[in-house]
Amino acid sequence: MALAIGKLKGMTPEREAKFKARGLDTAEKFFEAALTAKSREELAVATGVQKEVIVELANRADLARIKDIAGVYGDLLEEAGVDTVKALQGRTAENLHAKLLEANAARNLTPKPPTLKNVKTWISLAKRHRRFVQY
Repeated sequence: MALAIGKLKGMTPEREAKFKARGLDTAEKFFEAALTAKSREELAVATGVQKEVIVELANRADLARIKDIAGVYGDLLEEAGVDTVKALQGRTAENLHAKLLEANAARNLTPKPPTLKNVKTWISLAKRHRRFVQY
């Protein structure tokens, strides 16, 4: 099931309404619409949403393409310095898992932090992706 665009961290009701008016009602559709710098510029002009905000949301939509990352695990990854699928590809599972546990201990984001197996799966899935937010 596709992640509703309103579920992306940083999405406000006003922004959501502007993007939905353009047919961008899921994180996947938003990702596709915000893939390139040119498309983000066009989206910014059409919606009045700042390009910087669109980039941040596009990065979150990028991560949300990986199974089970949307929501609190996406927040944890950001806290650990992973804000894109491309960044996730280059991580070592054991090191990232330790950083996620450390971030969760500091911020108490979830009572059920990801397991090492979760992190290994995310990295494996990230390595299969070929399209990324372009800068």
